[in-house]
Amino acid sequence: MNINLLFWILILLASIWAAHWGSDKLAEPLNKLRQQWGLTEAAGAAFVALATASPEIGTNTASAIQGLSDIGLGNLLGSNIVSVPAIVTVAYFAAQKNSQNKSDNFSQPLKIKLEALTVQTIPYLLIIGLAALLTIPKPWRGLQPIDGWLMLVAYFIYLAQAIIRNQQKGTKVNWKTEEIIVAIAGILALIIGAYFTVTATEKIVSILGIAKLVGGLFITSTLSIVPEVFATWSVAKSGQFTAATTSVIADNTATMTLAFFPLALVNLPVENIKLYSVNLFFVALLGIFYSLFIYFGKPKYSFSFKEVLVLNSIYVIYLLVMIFDILR
Repeated sequence: MNINLLFWILILLASIWAAHWGSDKLAEPLNKLRQQWGLTEAAGAAFVALATASPEIGTNTASAIQGLSDIGLGNLLGSNIVSVPAIVTVAYFAAQKNSQNKSDNFSQPLKIKLEALTVQTIPYLLIIGLAALLTIPKPWRGLQPIDGWLMLVAYFIYLAQAIIRNQQKGTKVNWKTEEIIVAIAGILALIIGAYFTVTATEKIVSILGIAKLVGGLFITSTLSIVPEVFATWSVAKSGQFTAATTSVIADNTATMTLAFFPLALVNLPVENIKLYSVNLFFVALLGIFYSLFIYFGKPKYSFSFKEVLVLNSIYVIYLLVMIFDILR
């Protein structure tokens, strides 16, 4: 095996482990911070997203600076597609572990609060619509600086409404110095581990000679959500089901805006409009089904096992479309 390839594979494994360790240290601090500030679980998820979305933001910034924006664009789109079925699935099975009825496996719905729809999902769908409006029509096709600034403004509007809406009176919590240090170390480990997970993947793609856009869509994006998967498992097992499940929407919102920004600043053209449109369509489709399952699912405001399977089936359809149509 190529020595360089082996080296970056080892870096990749070490980075994933670091991200896993860091995410385990965030579940309790997240709950305490939410209680202290009087934030709902859905609003609290927006803060975790600043950490979990850091690999996409960092990768896209590096891609723009190095003139490798195709990797960043693939990473942005791919991570917003694979993350929805992955995170909901992980949160669902973590909820089964947390269930009081241990003998009734896979039948307990993943119950979440309505705020997951109103605070997180609806704003996310509006942001996807804005991205499509700014980048697909022929007169202004592609990512341009003005698009980046508009998406940045959209993110801060989203963050503000997540914090302000349904805010309650905070409760006093006790913070220990050791607990704070461990939490900070966890965040740093999560960010550093996530960044090097993506960096190592980029090196592996280069060594294997895979197209940059394809590498961004399927390798970089998939591995960049690994820290979020670990964090979701930890948060859901602690009983914070709404925070765990909405973290994917908060993360995707940050990716679609903050990770969009550096690519737009360097005037990234959309050369393959069919590939771009199909990927953005599946980003929106998964977000729409996520919303529908929350509001119309049975029982209401939850995900059942069948609905989890549907989200995963949509991702399988996406892969088939990409393999047998777009990439061919």
